[in-house]
Amino acid sequence: MKQLLILSGKGGTGKTTVASAFIKLSEAKAYADCDVDAPNLHLIMDWVSAPLTTDYYGLAKAVIEREQCINCDLCRVHCRFAAINAGEFYEVNPYDCEGCGVCKYICPADAIKMKPHIAGELALYSETAKVFSTAKLKIGSGNSGLLVTAVKQAMLAPEIDSELAIIDGSPGIGCPVIASLNGVDMVLIVAEPSVSGFSDMERIIRTARMFGLKIAVCINKFDVNIEITKEIESFCRVQNLPAIGRIPFDSAAVKALNDGQTIVDIDCAASTAVRSIYQSVLDLLFTECSVISNQDYFG
Repeated sequence: MKQLLILSGKGGTGKTTVASAFIKLSEAKAYADCDVDAPNLHLIMDWVSAPLTTDYYGLAKAVIEREQCINCDLCRVHCRFAAINAGEFYEVNPYDCEGCGVCKYICPADAIKMKPHIAGELALYSETAKVFSTAKLKIGSGNSGLLVTAVKQAMLAPEIDSELAIIDGSPGIGCPVIASLNGVDMVLIVAEPSVSGFSDMERIIRTARMFGLKIAVCINKFDVNIEITKEIESFCRVQNLPAIGRIPFDSAAVKALNDGQTIVDIDCAASTAVRSIYQSVLDLLFTECSVISNQDYFG
């Protein structure tokens, strides 16, 4: 099973718009939304059945047993994250606790336990020979990379027989993106013709190349700034990266998304452009070729 990951250097470039279109065009049997901080692919995908949800446990966090606590104040004094409140009872604020365990180590009454903490929720949509995996991280929780890994593992169910799996990744270059990149075959970067979009595209290219992956770039809303669009394409030529298409800003596409449709569910200029880009991606993904080395990029 080939894994195609769709990324963007920043939010709002149209990454999920492209991912949802590719899922429809390919009739994908396996796909995932790895943007666990703000998942939204499920809003467009037309699943009738409700997902199977399970709690996701991150690192253990401290809990103070009131009956055993002797109010010595050592835990609060030694907590580097100011996570312990000393009111009528000593309590740990789970949003501030980093799970380091110093309070448990220092407590003379053994009143502090490290207990599993629910960090998010996994959701798995499934039917005969088809699966969609997603998750949502709780506010203030860490371990987003581990949660992304769990989402990808759930997508790769052994009973799913598919040539292609499509993954909607997170914006940026943080832990969720690193976890998303691991094990995929190709990355499509959706760029935006703005100063920040160009800069963030360069950062995600650097990151993806460290994994030795095939990389391609498409430009969404290219006609918003033609000059920067040309700069992006020139950059790709210099770096020997395929710039495989432009998608115009299209009010019809905006309306389709607001109506819960993908842009390939309608006939519009953006739909035509995405269909062409999709075919180019398949050609690259299923063609055996050498991967550009890191040295080619870093000089």
